[in-house]
Amino acid sequence: MRSFRIIPVVDILNSQAVHAKKGKRENYKLLSSKLFSSTNPFRIIKCLRYKYGFKEIYLADLDAIIKKKPNFKLLSKISKIPDILILIDPGITSLEDIITFSQYNFNKLILGLETLNNLDLIPKCIRIIGAHKIIVSIDMYNEKVTTNIEDIKNDSLIEIVKKIEDLGIEEIILLDLYKVGQKIGGVPPLYLNIRNAFKKKILVGGGIKEYKDILNYSKCKFSGILIGTALYDGSIEIEKIRNL
Repeated sequence: MRSFRIIPVVDILNSQAVHAKKGKRENYKLLSSKLFSSTNPFRIIKCLRYKYGFKEIYLADLDAIIKKKPNFKLLSKISKIPDILILIDPGITSLEDIITFSQYNFNKLILGLETLNNLDLIPKCIRIIGAHKIIVSIDMYNEKVTTNIEDIKNDSLIEIVKKIEDLGIEEIILLDLYKVGQKIGGVPPLYLNIRNAFKKKILVGGGIKEYKDILNYSKCKFSGILIGTALYDGSIEIEKIRNL
């Protein structure tokens, strides 16, 4: 259980932290939680790190993903927070984006299938920052891949994952936007199939309902989970997570 990672999610929209639900981004509301009293992403991340002890944070800049307007000033400030590992999804679409964000002090750069223009960007990114600094997010909606990449639009999820592995990727996220904020629970059979097909690191985002889900993902040899709603609304006691 020591190597299993529990990573809080912070979604930024209109430069504020929001509560993501079901991928309906136009309906996202400001994040509210008893864990903190702010919607300022910088303050929330500091609180999660220094008050609650989380060492790793998943950060999605929805202003960049949706509007192509990254929160450069805010992201720069967050990147300077000491003693924390940030996994950043800034809506990478091009080589220029990769070069821009490679200059920030983030632990991992996420390449999302939702925004990438083509798979050729993956080996280019590996050459620039190294495979150990990259995570490919397998973006889905109700277990169907969301992407504009023509080469993989008609492929099965397993085929897509294998292609990405063949490009040299060592870590992926299975991110189902439909499950986000819904606390559906359980480990989907499709994810178990992917776990068997992809022998490297797999994080899972969306659908975490209760503490038992965390234990089950760990037992099934996933690398970790991204957690938002169930953490912030108190469904999972933060002390239980901290004890892991």
